[in-house]
Amino acid sequence: MLSSEPGLAKNIMSIGKESELEGMQAVSNAVAITLKEMRAYAKPGMSAKELDDFGGQLLKDLGAQSAPHLAYRFPGYTCISINQEIAHGIPSANKILQEGDLVNVDVSAELNGFWADNGGSFVLGEDIHSHQALVDASKDILHKAIYQTKAGVRIAHIGKIIETEAKKRGFTVIRNLAGHGVGRSLHEEPSDILNCYDRFNRKRFKNNTTVAIETFIATKSSKALTQADGWTLVGNQGGFVAQHEHTIMITNDEPVILTATNGIWE
Repeated sequence: MLSSEPGLAKNIMSIGKESELEGMQAVSNAVAITLKEMRAYAKPGMSAKELDDFGGQLLKDLGAQSAPHLAYRFPGYTCISINQEIAHGIPSANKILQEGDLVNVDVSAELNGFWADNGGSFVLGEDIHSHQALVDASKDILHKAIYQTKAGVRIAHIGKIIETEAKKRGFTVIRNLAGHGVGRSLHEEPSDILNCYDRFNRKRFKNNTTVAIETFIATKSSKALTQADGWTLVGNQGGFVAQHEHTIMITNDEPVILTATNGIWE
């Protein structure tokens, strides 16, 4: 996820032949492996830039290009958001990771004309600030939402699941960020896979299309606000947000989790 503004998504990726599925799986593996390795590499005292440089080299070694840098000239290979930052955090050298931080890493890339997106929040080291319950809620809710996603299901229904499950756990959702189609570009239709119920959205998921489903589960806020740097998002009411994301292929039955190797559900 880098931008979910309506109007930016134009195309829709539909898997029509084996080579397209292979292409989507290859780029999905690249972003998934990079995300998993970055999580394992992150240590207290490390700068976000050092972590980002590690991720950028991994993508390069896998033959992939950073999607944020390629599509938006984002100042980093990946988005690294810490504590009160929701998303699009710039991985700067003066942003130092500390024990107990709530860290989000979002990795998206292009490989041989195919694009994929995934991300995950985690507690760095010991959970001294009690963020783990929020992280677990985000992971669990994403799992439930994804396994309710199939061809013919209303997009709004998935938003309702996410919002309802968050409320059950005492959390809110960020209502102006969304999952999106992904495949031949970073952001495609549908561009409005929200974390909340939109009764006016009558669109349904289509068979053999590829989308990035993501959760934004919050302790206090309901809206993301852009900071002065033009990238970093924070909550309108403060607090913390956990995000998890998979790229999947929609089917008439269970979805294919293309980024499964990222290990965010482990």
